[in-house]
Amino acid sequence: MNFNTQTLLQGALAATLITSLSTPILAAVSSQEAALLETTLTTVGAEKSGNADGSIPIYTGGLTSPPASFKAGDTFRPNPFADEQPVLVIDQSNIEQYREQLTATTVELINRYPTFKVEVYPTHRTAALPQANLNNTLKNATNAGTTDDGLVLENVLPGVPFPIPHSGREAMWNHLLRFQGKTIETKYDSWNVDAAGVATLATTGTAFIDYPIYHDMSRTISGKDIYYRTKLYYSGPARRAGEAIMVQDAADPLKQPRRAWQYLPGQRRVKLAPSLAYDTPNPGTAGSSTYDDVFVFSGALDRFDWKLVGKKEMYVPYNTYDLTYIDDPKKLTTPNHLSPEHVRWEKHRVWIIEGTLAAGKRHIYHKRNFYLDEDSWGALASDEYDARDQLYRGSFSFFTQSYDKAIPDTTPHMVYDLIGGTYNINGVVGPYGGIRYIDPLSPAKWSPQSLAGAGLR
Repeated sequence: MNFNTQTLLQGALAATLITSLSTPILAAVSSQEAALLETTLTTVGAEKSGNADGSIPIYTGGLTSPPASFKAGDTFRPNPFADEQPVLVIDQSNIEQYREQLTATTVELINRYPTFKVEVYPTHRTAALPQANLNNTLKNATNAGTTDDGLVLENVLPGVPFPIPHSGREAMWNHLLRFQGKTIETKYDSWNVDAAGVATLATTGTAFIDYPIYHDMSRTISGKDIYYRTKLYYSGPARRAGEAIMVQDAADPLKQPRRAWQYLPGQRRVKLAPSLAYDTPNPGTAGSSTYDDVFVFSGALDRFDWKLVGKKEMYVPYNTYDLTYIDDPKKLTTPNHLSPEHVRWEKHRVWIIEGTLAAGKRHIYHKRNFYLDEDSWGALASDEYDARDQLYRGSFSFFTQSYDKAIPDTTPHMVYDLIGGTYNINGVVGPYGGIRYIDPLSPAKWSPQSLAGAGLR
């Protein structure tokens, strides 16, 4: 092969590759398939029917009425199922009977600790979304798509982008764009428990969590749009007081990767912090988790190949009002694992997504399995494996429905480090009154310079 021929072939190959990468992928389903939504499927794509043995009930629209004990306008949401008792307890005595319906991390915790148990309560399908989100989800079913091998959204309205997903990346986009309100302001704690069982406050802070794409429900999301952003002001412990960070993710992470800024009181200036992504250890959890472990998963999808494994009935934390709104974190942070008495488990259908480290990419996790709630698309749990294919870490989020706002919430989330024997729970909001939904902040309050003004001490 002479040079010219080789050059031409290389050029043709490059052109083909570029065309392939930028060609839109038609992710939308046919009108016939979309007709399943609101018939056998719910609008967001869940199975409307219950399961065969009746342990998962039919979906009837979610929990949209507060219990009598709720005070209108309050940010503390009482448990609407406080009078219920467990219908099943899974521990070392019966683990083999239920192994296939538990995550690998849950099985490991039961096998390792006689004190760990899964208390299963009656299942309530409480997830509910505003009607505008559902209307857009129906339109997305036949119009939404992706480009760049599924890494970039195309023609998506605010809502669930792919209610009938055909790939792992589509399902993970459903998680990333899940509705959690427009803007949240909440004070929270992050606690670490070491291998000796000692609980230590990692951080106390005030979090602003914003989903700008939901500010205007009529506007199609473009690649440059920020779909998620957060800024955190740390007030404790004393060594971290005054620090602040801000992070934002765009719908086209290839052209606009995650941007992050950090304010350190000792330096008295705001600086770019591009490393606050992927597998960088998260100092907000004293390094016990990565930045993309936040909310079980956050950030860009490009470092993994994603496989849609399928749907399965599993026992997962759900309707965890007693945990989310607990007033004293010390009741939760028991040695080796969270206090089982404060974690409510239910049987739900979850989508299983497998992420395998992509060729040429780097990450401390070689493989990850995610378990996404069929009713809300929130990630409820995950298993993380290292390069030796050894179970390394496992995450859980704690779902409650903010029944007064039609908003599903998974603000509290945690990571077990199974090799180190430690764990971290983040987003503990109960001591500070719970979860507060606010009007969107002004653009000026999302400028990097705003970190310095509020982060001074």
